[in-house]
Amino acid sequence: MSVTVDLSDKTALVMGVANARSLGWAIAEQLLGAGCRVGFSYQGERLKPELEKLTAGQEGTWLQQADATSEEDLTALFARVRDEFGHLDYLVHSIAFAPRTAMDGRFLDTSEADWNTALNVSAYTLVSIARHAEPLLREGGAVVSLTYHASQQVVPKYNVMGVAKAALEAATRYLASELGAQGVRVNTISAGPMRTIAARSIPGFGTMYEKAAQSAPLGRNATPEEVGKLALFLLSDLGSGITGQTVYVDAGASIMSMKVE
Repeated sequence: MSVTVDLSDKTALVMGVANARSLGWAIAEQLLGAGCRVGFSYQGERLKPELEKLTAGQEGTWLQQADATSEEDLTALFARVRDEFGHLDYLVHSIAFAPRTAMDGRFLDTSEADWNTALNVSAYTLVSIARHAEPLLREGGAVVSLTYHASQQVVPKYNVMGVAKAALEAATRYLASELGAQGVRVNTISAGPMRTIAARSIPGFGTMYEKAAQSAPLGRNATPEEVGKLALFLLSDLGSGITGQTVYVDAGASIMSMKVE
């Protein structure tokens, strides 16, 4: 059974794609495949060449550099959205960062500076970006971000990022409450371990990846494509009654306390 999703009359802004392994790109691929026009923002000019390669030949796409923590950059970015599209249907937040020093040591030793950086980049930007997008979002529009189960249970060495993801999930609920009045939905996807650039910053990620697959009911990890398909569902009218939710796509790993053979 297959369902055809036609987004040829829709527009989207995807923020945070770094390369072909980014979950933001997995989502963008699904949107582009459904005919959606997509704008991309990237953090730093060093990322531009890779994004240019990914979007080469894709009609209706455009790129703009934007630091998500800069009000000036966000103002310029959403002015570009207005110029290119006139309105916005979908917003994808694929942005997270914590300094390496906050991941290597003990959570107890997290510095105030590292805490503020992780929470600002990984959680507050969802709020500030949604505020900039609000005037452009049409009724029936949707926002999707990306989280991880370390928001709910301790994952060794994830440290302050677990706190940041918990804040992101709480922000999702508050944004959904307020934006619902204009018919805009806000959800976050809790993806299982994925081999992304961000994952490289987590000490011992390889072991974590293998153990997650072993304990998952499906006997494997979820894939970036599955993340993209869930995002397509949540953003499109297929997910029209879902808002304020943290939706898991992790092959069931999060439901297991242990697996005994």
